[in-house]
Amino acid sequence: MADECYATIFRRETGQVLASLIGWLGDFDLAEDALHDAIVVALERWPQTGIPANAGGWLTTTARRRALDRLRREQTLARKYQEMLTPADAAVPLYGAPVDDQFPDERLKLLFTCCHPALNFEARVALTLHTLGGLTTSEIAHAFLASVPTMAQRLTRAKHKIRDAGIPYRVPSRADLPERIPALLAVLYLIFNAGYTAEAGDDLVRPDLCAEAIRLARCLCGLLANQFAPNAEAMGLLALCLLQDSRRAARSTPAGELIVLEDQDRRLWDRAAIIEGTELVERALLLGPPGPYQVQAAIAALHAQSPAPAVTDWSQIAALYGVLGRMWPSPVVALNHAVALAMADGPLVGLALLDGAELAIPLRAYHLYHAARADLLRQVGRTADARAAYAAALACCQNGAERTFLAQRLAECAE
Repeated sequence: MADECYATIFRRETGQVLASLIGWLGDFDLAEDALHDAIVVALERWPQTGIPANAGGWLTTTARRRALDRLRREQTLARKYQEMLTPADAAVPLYGAPVDDQFPDERLKLLFTCCHPALNFEARVALTLHTLGGLTTSEIAHAFLASVPTMAQRLTRAKHKIRDAGIPYRVPSRADLPERIPALLAVLYLIFNAGYTAEAGDDLVRPDLCAEAIRLARCLCGLLANQFAPNAEAMGLLALCLLQDSRRAARSTPAGELIVLEDQDRRLWDRAAIIEGTELVERALLLGPPGPYQVQAAIAALHAQSPAPAVTDWSQIAALYGVLGRMWPSPVVALNHAVALAMADGPLVGLALLDGAELAIPLRAYHLYHAARADLLRQVGRTADARAAYAAALACCQNGAERTFLAQRLAECAE
């Protein structure tokens, strides 16, 4: 129990602590090493002394001391010490309060740094998932379909490029902001998705990642509205995350087994999140032509507002996926469009699209493609083909909860 308690605290606090350390030190590697040292010290001392009331502050203070120790050992203290221990630094709170009025959270400042245009898009996503999302190198490698050593090298190169190029740890100017927002939104979207359905492991959801993405999206919306102007796509992303996350309590049983959308107890959905998300997307759509996040939020709102599966407006959902596919062409969007058309016009319509080379080839290693196809095959009575499709989905799936669900569906087809 104690180990689980410590792990929960570390997951909750380390994002803010690490962001603070990187801003203070200007060095990703040194900050990560110092945080690791602080966690080791915590695991040694907390069993005897108890968990501090302000665990994040304790970790930050300990990590700063460990970083200074490392700098002393490396004979670089003279330069770094003067940079870090200025009178201005002494007035900055170690933890909890923002360092200035412009930025509400050090993690959001770190997000702008990780998403600097000097880094390629894959490096931006990987570095943010690692430093802010808390994903391991192995988890990120799986998400990118890369080997662990390859991903470790990419992360190292990205951190060194930030250091060597002197990429600033601050909010961009008004002129630079438009080119920075799309990358920021893409990274937050991927962090949320990494939590919404975990790539691997036994748990279906990683609530800490969902909560972090929502919190950062909320901070970003507030920053843009207060310092610049409301951004419709940022509002759309926040709405999308809130609406998707509103179903969390109904998506699995107490034992962690997956419950698909049509079988969920909608009384468990978070009505406050649905109301907030729906209002957000409605306000965003009034600001101008919709973008892809607003369209996805509109789709999520249709699901969230439907009192029962039988009355879901699948025709409108299919139409919105068609719009999204023109804005944001991808095989996964096309897959969702095909499923929506199957729900609106019948399974044969969906199967015709899923069996086409445009989806079958690029999605051949995507378990949700095979699972969707299996469900439609079962509906039209092609049981043997459905078994083969469920088996293909099971072979591609790494998440324990989803694997259990797919195995059950496969067994049902064999009965």
